[in-house]
Amino acid sequence: QVQLVESGGGLVQPGGSLRLSCAASGMFSGVYVMAWYRQTPGKQRELVCTITHSGRTNYADSVKGRFTISRDNAKNTFYLQMDSLKPEDTAVYLCNLNIVGTNYWGQGTQVTVSS
Repeated sequence: QVQLVESGGGLVQPGGSLRLSCAASGMFSGVYVMAWYRQTPGKQRELVCTITHSGRTNYADSVKGRFTISRDNAKNTFYLQMDSLKPEDTAVYLCNLNIVGTNYWGQGTQVTVSS
């Protein structure tokens, strides 16, 4: 019922910036938690950050101060602004939306930080 599509990934040099988008199709309202995850081969999936329907945000220690999660309710879109990128940020980034206990996932977008 809800589909999520990530975009904005790509190749960036260390210290650079990227802005990821997660566009949601389908209407939703009420209580929700939207999260950005990242996955690297050989490593456990990592929760990067979250934002709730009320605007409350949380960040993993590894990205705190560098990444910013935000939303545009009018556009049904969530964003992840990534600054001061490091090679260890390289991963497939996925958006996740939890609504009344049901999880919706995007397809993921590749972020590669390399010189």
